[in-house]
Amino acid sequence: MSKTMRHHWLLLGACGWVLLILMFASKFINFRAADDYGERTGGQSWTEPGTKVPSVVPSVADWQSVVEKRIELLSAVCKNNTLRNLTHVSISKFVLDRIFVCDKHKILFCQTPKVGNTQWKKVLIVLNGAFSTVEEIPENLVHDHEKNGLPRLSSLTPQEITERLSTYFKFFIVRDPFERLISAFKDKFVKNPRFEPWYKHDIAPAIIRKYRKSHRDSEHAGSGLRFEDFIRYLGDAEGRRRMDRQFGEHIIHWVTYAELCAPCEIHYSVVGHHETLEQDAPHILKAAGIDQLVSYPAIPPGITRYNRTKVEHYFSGISKRDVRRLYARYQGDFHLFGYPSPNFLLN
Repeated sequence: MSKTMRHHWLLLGACGWVLLILMFASKFINFRAADDYGERTGGQSWTEPGTKVPSVVPSVADWQSVVEKRIELLSAVCKNNTLRNLTHVSISKFVLDRIFVCDKHKILFCQTPKVGNTQWKKVLIVLNGAFSTVEEIPENLVHDHEKNGLPRLSSLTPQEITERLSTYFKFFIVRDPFERLISAFKDKFVKNPRFEPWYKHDIAPAIIRKYRKSHRDSEHAGSGLRFEDFIRYLGDAEGRRRMDRQFGEHIIHWVTYAELCAPCEIHYSVVGHHETLEQDAPHILKAAGIDQLVSYPAIPPGITRYNRTKVEHYFSGISKRDVRRLYARYQGDFHLFGYPSPNFLLN
């Protein structure tokens, strides 16, 4: 074989390896998440059958019909006694602490972390008059609840609370419950972009000590919390409650929507869905009467769509028993908001 031919085949072989590496790497691009829309994401998105994402913004009448169906479903599930323990909670201080108040425009917003809440808080900060646009608001201010000027419902008197709950426009946003848990795990225990050291230094070691199967592994927990440890903790009904009392309000990133916002006790005006946020956001602003005053920040293309491949990837090493225990806890959220049961993980 001539030198020219040998070089030719070597070059083809090298190109083939490069292509294989690129194809392998691209598989993992779509596992990156940016729920606060602060970073770009690449790769393809997949939408679960049954989770329809319209390609055009529906008319006000069509959107109103969608909203009414969501509220009707919510009401019907709340009346289902078999799910009562998973859907009904008292309107406690914990719930009232989650609800932000905009008295100027008579709006209540219930915070459901890992569903793009940072952007909605920016909207309320603008409405309260501290900034003229959402782009001007520093990221660190949004999460500083002592300085961002957003009062919580819990700061008011019982009479003021009752009046606002009965008369104000009330809304919150949900997303697929399991995908939200993945986002919470990545944000708090892997990336931790806001430097909240208590997740890695306090909460993670406590979960590892109790739920990591191998005691030898738990003695060398320097690699940090694993997703399987996190899932075992979330699915342990009795043990988790005792730990949650130690963790305090940090658990808001993974407790159920029912526990956060009491949707069976508080009659919300609108429940938005993260998967259709591009369509929901402008209509929510219009329904609240503030669409001429503020805009919802731009959403990177495809970022809100349900990504089944990512869910399958994260749950690939989780036992069926642990998945079923997890689903038993979040089953109320799946039913309340019309998310299909994750049968591809359960069966």
